[in-house]
Amino acid sequence: MTEYCWLLADSAWWGQDTWWGRCALPLHDGLPAGPPRAREQVPASARATYLPGTLLPGLHDAHVHSGLVELREVRAGGIARVDDLGSSPSRIAELLAHEDSSLPVCRFAGAMLTAPGGYPSRRGWAQPDLYRQVASERDARLAVAEQRDLGANSIKITLHTRAGPVLGDDVLRVLVDTAHDNDLYVVAHTEGADTFSTALLHGVDRLAHVPWTERIGETALAAARDMIWISTLDIHGYGHRTAELECAQDNLRRFREHGGTVRYGTDLGNGPLPLGVNAREVAALQQAGMSVDDVLLAMTDPDLSAPPCVIPEGLDSDPTALATALSTAQVVRLTDEEHPGKRRAHD
Repeated sequence: MTEYCWLLADSAWWGQDTWWGRCALPLHDGLPAGPPRAREQVPASARATYLPGTLLPGLHDAHVHSGLVELREVRAGGIARVDDLGSSPSRIAELLAHEDSSLPVCRFAGAMLTAPGGYPSRRGWAQPDLYRQVASERDARLAVAEQRDLGANSIKITLHTRAGPVLGDDVLRVLVDTAHDNDLYVVAHTEGADTFSTALLHGVDRLAHVPWTERIGETALAAARDMIWISTLDIHGYGHRTAELECAQDNLRRFREHGGTVRYGTDLGNGPLPLGVNAREVAALQQAGMSVDDVLLAMTDPDLSAPPCVIPEGLDSDPTALATALSTAQVVRLTDEEHPGKRRAHD
């Protein structure tokens, strides 16, 4: 029989299994083994640790660049899992070389795949192996295989018409088809006129950013409702209102009205962004019409592959307090000393 360690908390937000009251969360090997339960379900002999505050599934940033930030600080700032959407293979290999509990759980796309001379090859911050230039259909198959063999769970492509050439239709078709044949989803950076429609036409699964350079029409939004859009709203002003931010929020609001899914992501490594939960990103999502539950669903790890998080002072349904409360999140890490043989007096 599996032996669980239990976390006892004042409350928990867990999607459909939300407990606004005393509850217990089973853990196995540091990961949630199911939703929170009533305290009465914890065996009297079980190991249990009390944590004041509100438990959440692991908070997840769906767009980071680990070669441009210190991931230990990201985890210390409350993020339990990250999706790396463009880093050099050498950096990825370094992360995978050894287990390190001070790092967030990391899934990655590997190098960005772009046209010869395309974005981000002309950017000063782009290390030479952060991107991979793809010149032909044959090269497209090889590029996908390279990322797959590295351990990638996704493929990142760039379609940026304002920063150089973009992938042609034939190459793009092969990239997407080859990725899907290898059970990899495709994330696209789309920037500039018609890049969204190109991504939609070729069956791209996710957008690395909510579109901000053009207003997306209602017909296209309806056709895109099976996509996932990663938010990254704060990069369009870093706390200041801009036309780009307003365009992105308008597209996001209407995309969700058509049934589209939005995931919280910040593009860490791009400008002055906090290493951890970004309260400005949370506030920008709320300004785009997302409720407390909507934001938490966008931020939490649905497959329970990361440790849970806790809000030490607690969380409630007050939308005005959400961004500040989430910025205090901590990833739960229990050492052997914190696994007592019996319940603590706080129970």
